[in-house]
Amino acid sequence: MKSLKNKVAVITGAGSGIGRALALQMAKEGCQLALSDVNEVGLKETQSLVEQQSNSSVKVKTYSLDVADKNAVFQHADDVEKEFGQVNLVFNNAGVALSAKLVEVDMADFEWLMNIDFWGVVYGTQAFLPKLIASGDGHIINISSVFGIISVPKQGTYNAAKFAVRGYTEALRQELILDNLPVQVSCVHPGGIQTEIARNARIGESECRESTDSTFDKLAKTSPKRAAEIIISGVKSNKARILVGPDAHVIHMLARVLGARYQSLTQLWAKKMIY
Repeated sequence: MKSLKNKVAVITGAGSGIGRALALQMAKEGCQLALSDVNEVGLKETQSLVEQQSNSSVKVKTYSLDVADKNAVFQHADDVEKEFGQVNLVFNNAGVALSAKLVEVDMADFEWLMNIDFWGVVYGTQAFLPKLIASGDGHIINISSVFGIISVPKQGTYNAAKFAVRGYTEALRQELILDNLPVQVSCVHPGGIQTEIARNARIGESECRESTDSTFDKLAKTSPKRAAEIIISGVKSNKARILVGPDAHVIHMLARVLGARYQSLTQLWAKKMIY
């Protein structure tokens, strides 16, 4: 998919962060946009920014959507197809975070995260896949994380979801190639991005909110705008794995070179920074 002009793009979690940046960048590319989020205020702000930027030349439709609600996501897919006539790109971007030791994690919090970060991706993919195939020119973009490449202490729940997204997405890409179906698949692994995900995260009983936010701020070096540019470039190049930010490239290389031995490094880092 070399040109995105007049394609229809679905973006979840579009009310802020990477989702908002993707919406703005895709609008510049001439895409028609179906934007969703549970944060309706943020979603309307994104819509306003897109319309200001594009002088209303880009069709934008917003939807209040909880990606953890399977029936709602499948209905959303039908609604978008009815509104736009087709669907070409789906960015399963909505996500949440949880910082807690696995020995103390509340199971309700664990399920909350998995329902959004993993099942939300699965629902979004499965609901839109038939429509992407029917378009004859489709692309699924699932957002994992660098924590889908390595695991770190206090992020076991997030690791579980993001590793699952990676495995699911990479298997899907292979199946669609083998079946010769007209849908490309990319798995995105952002490093530290300057969003509000950490401040909106749930934390374990032994965690300190101020310390968690401060550590994230030190690690978040890439702007959402730059993240969106990298992701869209990767989509145009049909990359199977899109690494976002210099830290993502370093982490990817460490995992490749060290294998399971990377865990010694992450333990040292955790002891110094978050334990």
